[in-house]
Amino acid sequence: MLFVKNSSHDPWFNLAAEEYLLKHLDEEVIMLWQSQASVVVGKHQNTLSEINYPYVKREKIPVIRRLSGGGAVFHGPGNLNFTFIRKAPPGQLIDFPKHTRPVIAFLETLGVPARFEGKNDLRVNGLKISGNAEHVFKNKVLHHGTLLFNADLNRLNHAIRVIPGKYRDRSVQSVRSRVANVSQFLEQKVSFESFYEKLEDFLRDYFTDAEEYSFSQKEQELIAGLAREKYGTWEWNFGYSPDYLLNSKADIEGDPVELKLSVKKGTIDAAHFLTNGKKGKLFEEMRKELAGRQHREKSIAVLLKEHGLIDEVSRGLPQEWLSLFF
Repeated sequence: MLFVKNSSHDPWFNLAAEEYLLKHLDEEVIMLWQSQASVVVGKHQNTLSEINYPYVKREKIPVIRRLSGGGAVFHGPGNLNFTFIRKAPPGQLIDFPKHTRPVIAFLETLGVPARFEGKNDLRVNGLKISGNAEHVFKNKVLHHGTLLFNADLNRLNHAIRVIPGKYRDRSVQSVRSRVANVSQFLEQKVSFESFYEKLEDFLRDYFTDAEEYSFSQKEQELIAGLAREKYGTWEWNFGYSPDYLLNSKADIEGDPVELKLSVKKGTIDAAHFLTNGKKGKLFEEMRKELAGRQHREKSIAVLLKEHGLIDEVSRGLPQEWLSLFF
């Protein structure tokens, strides 16, 4: 077993590192890591239906799709991520209780009575402190989870707050739970750095055969390439979403407008506007021109600029247009 040292806070690199370790190394793996503020959605989710798009855009929070299923989670300062890559016979790979047992045992040493509950969560007194997901590749399973230690829960809640009913699809839906930080359950306060070190020491004792491993320069280049070519692309993070329908309303220059979009593989299949305003004819022209465009802010902004509705594509969409299209 390898205990991987990963000091990167780059969320694209970190998710790519997991895939690299899963698919290119034969050994079992443990890795602890942190990322900068980011929303990470499950492989089978409709990204736009899981995030507060105007908020993450304004706050410049990256949104990235991971390799495993499950629901959306928030990474960032104060959140510690753990990864286990283990081998098992066919039919025994998916085992959430087994893979979270070391983390629960560690928390017990700090006096935190965590339990495996809900939809693959770790909870304390019914409050979620950790979300977990798994992905099988050949004879191995990637299990990873979050540990909210002293994260900004207000920012977390804003980033994944959604408008009910705006999107309709058959994707995996996140189960919203009340969350809490581990730090609030500690009898003796410790810093995040100390918490990180204590977990690392505990896991080294728990998995006595673990050997320290660092990425070589070549491996770092390969992982960075995967991060750039897959995890950093709109096609993976948004375009990969299952087909969906958008139904939204907004006031455009004082006129109420309702928009219905059908989106397949990230591309608008059909659009329909409902309005009694003075721009009815213009919206009819736009309806025809939306078909075949990516449901992507940049693509929508180009169309709006062509019709003189916004000044510069590079500035992004004004709030009213964001509310309508996303």
